[in-house]
Amino acid sequence: MIRPSPVLLRVLFVLALVGCVCGTALADGCPTVTVDENGNGTLNFSTGGTCGGGSIASMPGVLAADPGPGGLASVLTYSLLGPPSLVAGDVLLTDSDCGGCTLDVIRFNPAGTGGPSYAASLLFYSDNVDGFDSLGDTPSPPNSFYSNTVTIPELGSETNNGAFYTPTAGQPGFVAGFAVTYDFISDGTGAPVTGVPEPGTLMLLGTGLIGLCGVIRRKAIAIG
Repeated sequence: MIRPSPVLLRVLFVLALVGCVCGTALADGCPTVTVDENGNGTLNFSTGGTCGGGSIASMPGVLAADPGPGGLASVLTYSLLGPPSLVAGDVLLTDSDCGGCTLDVIRFNPAGTGGPSYAASLLFYSDNVDGFDSLGDTPSPPNSFYSNTVTIPELGSETNNGAFYTPTAGQPGFVAGFAVTYDFISDGTGAPVTGVPEPGTLMLLGTGLIGLCGVIRRKAIAIG
């Protein structure tokens, strides 16, 4: 069972609450989720507009069973820290070095996949073409896929490559109320986070954003 930090959960839940008040206020290229094949992950609310007011949270990956369709017994799994919704599906990364074949697979399992205690997660199936040299390397892709799939190219050099992905409504990894951008690092290392916002700071952040949204909403009503 994946147990995300209560502090980090509060970050996303506060922002989700603000999303309910503000409507499209959070749909401004935020947050950015960065993951690599070695268990390094971050949830970054400092990109795109004022979403999150600059909060950055560590999101380490662990090896766990994949309860999704055809899932393997041990896959690098990142808890997404409690998003209010997550669209299930698979993102297939193609590699030009093998003529556009799919080597890496990024899977999104919503909360409750396979059982009520399962947290919404991103899973990194990395290829083992160069041997099992990273935490995310698996013997194979999933034995079967979600019916909801997206295919994107992997870009970059042999030592530093990956892909950026911003899902739209209905696509794998989409979270309602957010414009999430995913940075998948296939070869290379994601920058680790050195600190996590304190609970008091997060609560002040949430209160401030909610208040700001209230002002915006009242102005919109007055103009209307």
